[in-house]
Amino acid sequence: MKTKIFVLTGLALLVGIGAGYGVSRWLAPAAPITVSGAGRTPLYYRNPMNPEITSKVPAKDNMGMDYVPVYADDAAGANEVAGSVRINPATVQSFGVRTATAQRQTMTRDVFTVGRVDYDEEKLTSLHPKIEGWVEELYVYQTGIRVAEDTILLSIYAPELVVSQEEYLLALRNVATLAQSPYAEIRRGAEQLAASSRQRLLLLDMPPHQLQDLEETHEVKHNLHIHSPFDGIVVNVGARGGQFVTPQTELYRLADLSTVWVYVDVYEYEMPWVASGDVAQLRLAGLPDRLFEGRLDFIYPYLDKATRTQKVRLIFANPERLLKPEMYGDVTIRTSRMVDAVVVPDEAVIRSGRREQVFVLRAPGQYEPRLVTLGVTSNGLVQITEGLAAGEQVVVSGQFLIDSESKLREVSAKMQEPAAAPAKPAGHDMDTMPGMDADPAEGGQKAATVPAGHDMSAMDGMEDNAGEEQRP
Repeated sequence: MKTKIFVLTGLALLVGIGAGYGVSRWLAPAAPITVSGAGRTPLYYRNPMNPEITSKVPAKDNMGMDYVPVYADDAAGANEVAGSVRINPATVQSFGVRTATAQRQTMTRDVFTVGRVDYDEEKLTSLHPKIEGWVEELYVYQTGIRVAEDTILLSIYAPELVVSQEEYLLALRNVATLAQSPYAEIRRGAEQLAASSRQRLLLLDMPPHQLQDLEETHEVKHNLHIHSPFDGIVVNVGARGGQFVTPQTELYRLADLSTVWVYVDVYEYEMPWVASGDVAQLRLAGLPDRLFEGRLDFIYPYLDKATRTQKVRLIFANPERLLKPEMYGDVTIRTSRMVDAVVVPDEAVIRSGRREQVFVLRAPGQYEPRLVTLGVTSNGLVQITEGLAAGEQVVVSGQFLIDSESKLREVSAKMQEPAAAPAKPAGHDMDTMPGMDADPAEGGQKAATVPAGHDMSAMDGMEDNAGEEQRP
């Protein structure tokens, strides 16, 4: 009997202990959950989609994704630049990260563009008569015809020219009559008058051969010949037979094609390379086996507002007249400028619009962002004027993955900086605010006092809800 009572008493004791433990677990607040990786304690957790959203405890975003833990050793060390990235060397290969060495070398560049052949403006001539008259005979009446120097183009009947010839013949006869005069001053006067009359005919563009014939035959020439001043082609015929012409009438326009100009457009980023005197090569589709060589003659002091390109003029010798105006061809400008510079592959530079940066390999698996200043570019290489030294390793492939991680590290570093406590407004003392009393038992928190006449029963629901939130 005593044994049975002892057993029942023990069972009741065990049931009581278990019930008490269960009730205490039910009433006790839930302990915070901490997750550590490989013995490390997270500093905080960040939203996987928005790194600016963080939490001090494990959480999930609206899509059900777990927040990512951020550990103390994820941030840059005291001696590292903000945004530095450390990657396991075993992961570097999977990222496809490649590096190249910044080198000091001499840079040069060939500029490739398209050229348009045009007339040499210095060898274009427009022929106008210096007298009024009528076209008597037209010897050259077609455009495009090649004419030799001193070729007669047309003849003009001009009354003013006839009168001037008669005055000159009269002055010549006067010189002959006064040649035996005993007065030297009279003889000089006659000679000066003859010389003035002859000069007048020359100024009216009377050809030398007609003037010589006039002096020998003393016969007035009724037609004035217009001659070609050089070998060239007829670009325009402005008069026809029987037409009345004045000094404003363009009789002919001639062009000498012994040299031609070629116009090309050069982009702004290529302009630092070109300079007057650079060798230029021209290749035409119609003459694929010929390579013409010229030189850069002039750089125009303005840009084309539509294409944002610089107009450049080249000059080419054309003794065989193979280069014809309005031809198009491929032009290569062999620039003579050379730049001794620190260069890296162009793909190593990350351009964000406002700044340019590269990632420098500081140690195996450790990459540091570096702001740089760029210079000229040539053949896939870019000049670094500031921010990088020769011999340093820069990332040329996979740098965008590193850049993304670097920006996350910068955000993390900024979040770890302690925020300054907001300043308390002047004249406001939280300890003296009405209705708030300090409660040392609650760690200095203030408990609101209920004014008289207010029913506390209205707050019962709030207390019940608070108790439910504390249950696990």
